[in-house]
Amino acid sequence: MNIDGKQSAVALNLETKEKVDLIRSQHGITPALAVVLVGQDPASQVYVRNKVMQAESVGMVSIERKMSADTTTEQLLAVVNELNNDPSINGILVQLPLPKQIEESLIIEAIAAEKDVDGFHEINSGRLLNGDKRALVPCTPQGCVILAKKALGTDLRGMHAVVVGRSNIVGKPLGMLLLRENCSVTIVHSHTRNIEEICKQADILFVAVGRANMVKASWVKPGATVIDVGINRIDIGEGRSRLVGDVDFEDVAPIAAHITPVPGGVGPMTIACLLKNTIVAACNQNNLNIPFE
Repeated sequence: MNIDGKQSAVALNLETKEKVDLIRSQHGITPALAVVLVGQDPASQVYVRNKVMQAESVGMVSIERKMSADTTTEQLLAVVNELNNDPSINGILVQLPLPKQIEESLIIEAIAAEKDVDGFHEINSGRLLNGDKRALVPCTPQGCVILAKKALGTDLRGMHAVVVGRSNIVGKPLGMLLLRENCSVTIVHSHTRNIEEICKQADILFVAVGRANMVKASWVKPGATVIDVGINRIDIGEGRSRLVGDVDFEDVAPIAAHITPVPGGVGPMTIACLLKNTIVAACNQNNLNIPFE
């Protein structure tokens, strides 16, 4: 059975809109998200446009700052500092990847931790590790857990979750979130021995490595739930291409109990969780107790 990320994203956005309306009506605050785009990368332009449109659709203030491809680290730091110091801005997102001349790590750490709605700042990483509820959690891992619960119910405890990939953006924070859900967690990567055998032990298999169609049916336990984070564009001939995940969907779908398609799986949840994080940030900054369900 396919796990519908679009439907789950719509449901989360509706809840986010309710929170925006509540914060505005009861506290006179309209949550605001600032998105910074450096350069003219076509994919980044699409992502930023979608983020801005969806933020506006739930009633947030959305501010877009565009900077040229030759922007320096110092120039971008100045913009980040300006947004940090603007009390009307609750969330700041600098679209990645950045041009090569910019030191990406410096930019990530320059964003105020309380406004870091991507959840990449080391303070938010540490808070997630320590189980601190103030942590702003990276959006894609959040979406993965929500989709797993959509398929399996809210109680994931005791399940064996295998995460393929150990990135700071997905793999590591996803592992921490799954531990919070009381799963038994294994993280595998390019140097793992017997990776196929380990993946086949998973009740829930999360794949985030950026290699098209890497995971085959032989990697998956029959009846497992498979969450595919990968988005890869492959050539299908005659100048055409299509998007596929890290999981060979056609091969794995017949044996998986639940599986996310690409596109239409994890992707829509990433932006929905970004908007959720902006609400969490606004509440933290204004000492408001308005929890998500």
